[in-house]
Amino acid sequence: MNWRLVLPLAGVAVLTVSSCKNEKPAAVTKLPASTAQVVFKDVTGESGVKFVHNTGAFGQYWMPETMGAGCAWFDYDGDGDPDLFLVNGTDWAGHAKSGKTTGALYRNDGQGKFTDVTKTAGLADSFYGMGAAAGDYDNDGDLDLYVTAVGANRLYRNNGKGTFTEVAAQAGVADPHWSASAAWLDYDKDGLLDLFVTNYVEWSPDKDVVCKIQAEKTYCTPEVYKAVPNVLYKNLGNGKFKNVAAEAGVAEGRKSLGVTVCDFNQDGWPDLAIADDTMANLLYKNLGNGKFEDVATPAGIDRGLDGRARGAMGIDAADFTGEGHDSLVIGNFSNESLSVYQNEGADFFNDIGPATGIAQVSKLALTFGTLLADYDNNGWVDIVAAAGHVKPQINLVEEAVTYAQPMLLFCNNGQGQFQDACKNVGPDVQKPRVARGLAAADFDGDGDLDLCVTVNGGSAVLLRNDGTKGNSVRVRLKGAKSNRTGYGAKLVAKVNGREMTTLLRSGMSYCSQSEPVAHFGIGGATKLDSLEVRWPSGQVDHYTDVPSGKPVSVTEGQAAFQVAAR
Repeated sequence: MNWRLVLPLAGVAVLTVSSCKNEKPAAVTKLPASTAQVVFKDVTGESGVKFVHNTGAFGQYWMPETMGAGCAWFDYDGDGDPDLFLVNGTDWAGHAKSGKTTGALYRNDGQGKFTDVTKTAGLADSFYGMGAAAGDYDNDGDLDLYVTAVGANRLYRNNGKGTFTEVAAQAGVADPHWSASAAWLDYDKDGLLDLFVTNYVEWSPDKDVVCKIQAEKTYCTPEVYKAVPNVLYKNLGNGKFKNVAAEAGVAEGRKSLGVTVCDFNQDGWPDLAIADDTMANLLYKNLGNGKFEDVATPAGIDRGLDGRARGAMGIDAADFTGEGHDSLVIGNFSNESLSVYQNEGADFFNDIGPATGIAQVSKLALTFGTLLADYDNNGWVDIVAAAGHVKPQINLVEEAVTYAQPMLLFCNNGQGQFQDACKNVGPDVQKPRVARGLAAADFDGDGDLDLCVTVNGGSAVLLRNDGTKGNSVRVRLKGAKSNRTGYGAKLVAKVNGREMTTLLRSGMSYCSQSEPVAHFGIGGATKLDSLEVRWPSGQVDHYTDVPSGKPVSVTEGQAAFQVAAR
């Protein structure tokens, strides 16, 4: 890699990267304890969140029981604070144990305290849930919620009065298969949010396959089941959707789990990157005519460096090099390591995991939730991942691999190094869990990113980000010609000579969604010198002297931004 020095950010030398395919980045270095600032603290108990995931397990080892569920941060009541929805499973028919458990919606008071409003919001439905994604599909100004499931999915239309109405069947999006992740995107840029849903395998209790470890029954891996086609629902604008996956070229079944929206070739059209379990990953390039083309193989993200398909779970996209390109991170099965695909331009990615040392550190982890997020507000996007194995008895055959596993956290220092920082951000990150979903939000309003981690068959965990010294500028979008949520808008921020880009998106991680707010860490700076918002409609808005501190709201086509009350 070739590095060039640019102007300092808050008195610290900041580097951007000019990539070269034939050169490798510097190796991972351990982050010295004396320099650590951030501590993630488990505040679940004091927050008021008392959620326990129900796998429905009753001793038969049915496959869905080991896959867990996700979560979604979204401001359902429009008060400016990210609220939290946690997806749940339930007991299997004829095998009642825990009762009819439901997902849970927790209302945020803006200071990190939560109240369970599930029943009053109309979300106390009992079904075997998997993932969640929020977006304003009817452009009425409030965020709606889509929840995937083993069986019929749900679409909860936000009534704008603190309540939801389930309308999946009427809307035409109640996919009957085993769905996992979902993403809202305006793939045809008509101002209406469409919906992409990953489908996993063809499974039902009567088709369950028995698998064993040393004669002991355990959960099967997906090789023994057939793949189910993915789905793309086009928003027709009348409250109804049409499945256009086949005509759009995205209907192939690959045992898909995670999905992220990106613009990897910077042409202004939203693309889709999909993590597939034991089958080649997908990278759908949006052709701009209502169709997609899978370019995963020539792009180099379909398989591992050994040429084999990996057991991919979660996925996320962001510009972690500072060059304006969306790169990718994918969580994989144990002994396969994280895939860290750096976007080299020209529709090509390079897996820098082995060269940076990330592959070695993450080798034993079975990684589900994966995020690219600037957790320390230094202006460089970091890697955060949640891990946990799928087989409780894995230690019988692999001595070094455990069922419960600690999180992974790699700090991007802006100099081509991702430092292994897990042991420097507090013991609550290092605690072994059977983790699945992972999503970020600033739930206490202090300007840094906090985390929600879901645990398969266990209690969800809120990790509050304490000690971050860097400032941030957080931008909320309101589309006019574009979709109301602003998904697909690209934001370009400049501060002290540095340029940072981010795409506001829905899908990311594993079965989860982070708060739909654009986050720019700016170190010791106190404002963005300039901010450009490139809307899906083609509208481009420019702003100057955008302050850190309270969130900033921008509306498509309006010349001035507004600073939020909180």
